[in-house]
Amino acid sequence: MTTTSPAAGAPRTAPDRAAAGRSGAAPAAVRDTAIPGRGRSGGAARLRALDGLRLLAALMVAAYHYGGRNGDVSRAWGDSPAHQFPALSGAFAYGCLGVQIFFVISGFVICLSGWGRTLRSFVASRVSRLYPAYWVAILLVTAVFALPWVAFKALSPSEVLTNLTMLQYPLGVHRVLGVCWTLWAEMRFYALFALCVVLPGATRGRVVLFCAGWTLAAALAQSAHDPFLTTVLMPQYAPFFIGGVGLYLLHRFGRRDPVAWTIVLVSWLIGQHYAVAGLWHAPSAHAFSYRSATVIIAIVTFGFAAVAAVALGALRWANWRWLTVAGALTYPFYLVHEHLGWVVIGVLHRGVGLPSYATFLVTVGLMLLLAWVLHRWVERPLTPRLRRAIDPRR
Repeated sequence: MTTTSPAAGAPRTAPDRAAAGRSGAAPAAVRDTAIPGRGRSGGAARLRALDGLRLLAALMVAAYHYGGRNGDVSRAWGDSPAHQFPALSGAFAYGCLGVQIFFVISGFVICLSGWGRTLRSFVASRVSRLYPAYWVAILLVTAVFALPWVAFKALSPSEVLTNLTMLQYPLGVHRVLGVCWTLWAEMRFYALFALCVVLPGATRGRVVLFCAGWTLAAALAQSAHDPFLTTVLMPQYAPFFIGGVGLYLLHRFGRRDPVAWTIVLVSWLIGQHYAVAGLWHAPSAHAFSYRSATVIIAIVTFGFAAVAAVALGALRWANWRWLTVAGALTYPFYLVHEHLGWVVIGVLHRGVGLPSYATFLVTVGLMLLLAWVLHRWVERPLTPRLRRAIDPRR
């Protein structure tokens, strides 16, 4: 899973955006969560509700990692999270669906940010957004895990160096960050979108063709059981990215676009199928088996509906400045919360003796504080420099 950086866009009304799309013209410098439209100051208004939704999805994932699964976090607690949180562990087990919500948001945001960009500019924006905080998170987790009193094993120097490429997952190298598999999915989406939309130039017709073609190709890849096609086309995640792209079409061209609604509806139908197939299983004494197919469908539906509400302007009233800060913290929080959270949980719960729920809340708070440090002292200075190094003309 990834997030995107804030930036200003050219103010446009809905008819202006539709006319620009029909002619193939693109709004000036529209990217990330800046919405073409006027804010209180007369400039571009930011989709702050989308920032809040991103942080909500990240907190869902954190709840899953801290209290909704077994594995290494059980060593941190000294017991299964099901025993630590008897009333909430079942709810926490659904937190992993925050990833699917992230993918819907990513589809929306990448279509917005890629519209009107050159390929070089698009690549620069993605690389500069993803890598600075990621590199520091890799080194930080490696250093903490290497401490003699930490119970979790650090990887070898060679594995750590490979992890810096963000290609460790396809290379079969052990991961420093457990969440990096979602970044690998994001990178494949970026590559497909860049080749099919950004490179030839974004138009409504080209984006519609991209969504339809990817949906069909992903279904064929699923039926073919071909590892290469499955890796490239990501059948289980494609519907969420495609659904987000369809929602951006509704945002850009208006809610009366039947083709865009069809893209969103088909993506939701296929997406809920993969979510249920991947997350529901028969009750087992050795695994978290609290997930109901009905609840899984409901959460997936919430993700699509929430992004749709943002896309169609229903959440325009949620224009609080603190949501922008929430959006900025989401990506670094997502990177560091799992593995460093294990260490903090062990110190607070088993070392200091803090109760489970207090440990949970304090750990989340400390990880958000660390995310602010990474945003302030890593992302803010390094992201623009890396972007200019890749695309000096920008």
